[in-house]
Amino acid sequence: MKKSELVYNEIFCSLFKERKTRFTQLELSKNLSISLSTVNNALKPLRRMNAINVSSRSFTLVNKKKILLYWASIRNLEKDVIYKTRVENIIEAEKNMPEDVIFTAYSGYKFYFKDAPADYSEIYVYTNDLNEIRKRFPEKKQPYNLFLLKAPSKLRLNPAMLFVDLWNLKEWYAKDFLKALEVKVNGILE
Repeated sequence: MKKSELVYNEIFCSLFKERKTRFTQLELSKNLSISLSTVNNALKPLRRMNAINVSSRSFTLVNKKKILLYWASIRNLEKDVIYKTRVENIIEAEKNMPEDVIFTAYSGYKFYFKDAPADYSEIYVYTNDLNEIRKRFPEKKQPYNLFLLKAPSKLRLNPAMLFVDLWNLKEWYAKDFLKALEVKVNGILE
């Protein structure tokens, strides 16, 4: 995940958790432990498309949905895959994951919202503990259905991150999850 995407993730975490729409670049820089120039560069395309309104000391979210769709369009989930294998039972695999993983996509939706709009057969998780996952889920041949994504520091799950990751999946039921997710967050993104 690019550092600019961490900026978008932090913005949406604050939006969903606190309904916050006004930010400073310095605050984002400190929260994420990244440079001000990285934050500034992440905001440039948002400013160009009039999705944020920049004042001398802060910026305000003007079009949250546009920011979300922009993030979804630049996200490259495949690039973050660090390990993939095959598991026979999705439910058992989810139960046997180490505690420190961050579920995303289908499992992430299920655990975050306590429901699933469709059956699914793939698990996507963010982690940095590759050794423990390999012990629990040894490498097996295709078709793969367990995907480990490199977890950047300061990564926090929120509905926007779920949306962005689901947007980038090719399975037909990703569309069902996206539709359900849009219904759940629509009022916040308006």
